[in-house]
Amino acid sequence: MNDRPTRALLEDVAREAGVSTASVSRVLNGAPHVSDRLRKKVEAAVGRLGYVPDGSARALASRRIGAIGLLVPTLDNPIFGTMANSLERRLKEHDCRLLLATYRYDLEDELQALRTLVQHGVDGVVLIGHEHLADAYRLLHQRQLPFLTSWQTHDKAEAPCIGFDNRGAARQLASHLIDLGHRHLAIVTAPYEHNDRARARFEGFSDAIAAAGCPAPDVEVVEYGVAEGADACARLLEMPSPPTALLCGNDTLAFGALLEAKRRGLDLPRELSITGFDDLPQAAYMSPSLTTVSVPASDIGVHAADALMTWIRHRERPSDLHLDASVQLRESTAPPLAGRGQ
Repeated sequence: MNDRPTRALLEDVAREAGVSTASVSRVLNGAPHVSDRLRKKVEAAVGRLGYVPDGSARALASRRIGAIGLLVPTLDNPIFGTMANSLERRLKEHDCRLLLATYRYDLEDELQALRTLVQHGVDGVVLIGHEHLADAYRLLHQRQLPFLTSWQTHDKAEAPCIGFDNRGAARQLASHLIDLGHRHLAIVTAPYEHNDRARARFEGFSDAIAAAGCPAPDVEVVEYGVAEGADACARLLEMPSPPTALLCGNDTLAFGALLEAKRRGLDLPRELSITGFDDLPQAAYMSPSLTTVSVPASDIGVHAADALMTWIRHRERPSDLHLDASVQLRESTAPPLAGRGQ
């Protein structure tokens, strides 16, 4: 005797509810003009039997799976969580689900995660940035999967792009410090070898510093984290001629730098100005509140969902969309003390 539980079928639900299979299908597919009485009967039967629709059969019939894949480098940075949340909420409005994978900035791992998503079945994919292995792009093209790149604008992207100008925003932020009178600046950045967003920010900082004729900045390249930001700040402050301002590549590094500077008893921002990049919710509540760049993370998620679903349903390749990222001036930046600007 086989004791293995049997999987409930559509016919079983119809029998349990005392209705036709066509009626069950109408309820499950959200058809219009379904009575509350019928819907309640079918939903009760589904609950009692633990029925789950056959996704492969649905995909075969509709040529859609009902899922979008998102590959993000990490969820340690809350800004990616904000984007993923808005993407998922918008996809639900399109009767679609989000499948999420992370790869810790390892492009080989990203490729394996992409292969897994494709094997499980997705209707489209959202990528962060533009630096991905050629095999990843090849797989997407071979499968003819609609996909978008996001977060960083690019004139010659492999796919439609929804992002913002990291380099331009970083240049504006550095120019703000220079306009305040800072000449000796330092940069604290995450590794940017396989991270076009971090590299664009670093280049934007460097552009403004060079254009102003300031001395070359001291640079600390550290892994992402509050502790790493604090350690980088400590090393810079212990230099024979410490900087008067720190440009941090993200808010988390800036949080660490702020905490370290306060631990050392510095009067912020008079003795040291610090900036971030992302505008995480905590940024406005730090002491002093953090000058940073507000990244349109939530808007990226919404627009990515709408663009992909239009492409999937109507076979209309979407256009690039460039969003704004604005500098938020707060209390962590001020002119340097007299005699320290040079």
